[in-house]
Amino acid sequence: MDPKQNSPLAEKLRPKLLDEVVGQQHILGAGQPLRVAIETGNLPSMILWGPPGVGKTTLAHVISLSSNYEFMAISAVLAGVKEIREAVERAQILLEHQEKKTILFVDEVHRFNKSQQDAFLPHIESGLVTFIGATTENPSFEVNKALLSRCQIFTLKALSEEELDLLVSRILENFANFQIDNVAKKILLEYASGDARRLINIIEIIFQRLDADNLTKITDEIVKKVITNKSRNFDKGGEQFYDQISALHKSVRGSDPNAAIYWLFKMLDGGADPLYLARRIVRIAIEDIGLADPRAQTIALEAYQIYERLGFPEGELALNNAIIYLAMAPKSNSAYVAYNEVKAYIKDQRHYDVPMHLRNAPTQLMNDLNYGKNYRYAHNEPYAYAAGEKYFPDELEPVEFYKPTDRGLEKKINEKKDFLKKLDLERKKESKDHD
Repeated sequence: MDPKQNSPLAEKLRPKLLDEVVGQQHILGAGQPLRVAIETGNLPSMILWGPPGVGKTTLAHVISLSSNYEFMAISAVLAGVKEIREAVERAQILLEHQEKKTILFVDEVHRFNKSQQDAFLPHIESGLVTFIGATTENPSFEVNKALLSRCQIFTLKALSEEELDLLVSRILENFANFQIDNVAKKILLEYASGDARRLINIIEIIFQRLDADNLTKITDEIVKKVITNKSRNFDKGGEQFYDQISALHKSVRGSDPNAAIYWLFKMLDGGADPLYLARRIVRIAIEDIGLADPRAQTIALEAYQIYERLGFPEGELALNNAIIYLAMAPKSNSAYVAYNEVKAYIKDQRHYDVPMHLRNAPTQLMNDLNYGKNYRYAHNEPYAYAAGEKYFPDELEPVEFYKPTDRGLEKKINEKKDFLKKLDLERKKESKDHD
């Protein structure tokens, strides 16, 4: 193989047989579901879900070759319903005139809207095409339920270092005039971070540089020069992003400041928007700390404002401080639970009018209609509390949505609630005695 040939290195190395595919043995190994489907000729429509560079397109090609299907590819980034219709017409012609089945491969299928995704349904159901969609996004969220129900989901994984090492060996077998030292290989494997395409692309650039300088050995110095911007394998809008956000949130909730700041700076290092992370930090303070420590909410909001004003790098320190504070603060989701419970409760209830004693009477007419009658002004009562007063609609018994914990400030809130309940009971007893 000549590295000077025009076709990209990734295309030259693209496997043609299942056994040539590097990685994904959990679905392609002997006896595994996808391999069995291919070998038995019972090929289902499917969605290949996994991070970038793990071989989704390559696997679709290999499946078509192994099954002797015609391979047609559409990119959801560039195509629309017109291209879908044209591909379907070609598949119809192939089936009628050559009795050949078609694999219709749709890259970035999550980029298609609902109507575009629905356009595939009748042709999948009729068996005209075997549909293979590729996506980096969680299909549960990004693919229509109707399309999802007609496809099997196969999850592809990032390649391990051992699998990437095997890929390097295969590349060098095809380019016997080049060699690589172990230090350089280690740097390349770390840089690839499970992404085969990324590894192949950087090696192709290195080959071009070696060829230009009339060199044959890949050293760590050469690799470091080529990798001028060692950006992480981080998809700002994809599955990895939300996984890491989840890890950050759960580390704070779990009171682990070290893990929390690890995930925070891993995302910042990967290119995440700092202000987006700042907003998430505010949400964590509201949801998981709440009234156990109201200062957490203030500190989180101040960190957001500090980053807005100072930017990098001082603003990152403010985010760091907020995360540590939140991780070590007392935790309570009582207010968050109350919020969700009352929303659900109201949704299932019919409309109830506001009781007359709770209405304002700004006009004489409203006063004549008894608006505000018998309302007890709390500030005029002992402890500024109108014991025994009811604020729910007349038809409803009071419901306790908010149940404070015994942590942080909520411990004092609980004490206050218990005291007020005691006053309510005393008022109720007095009313009975009076009757």
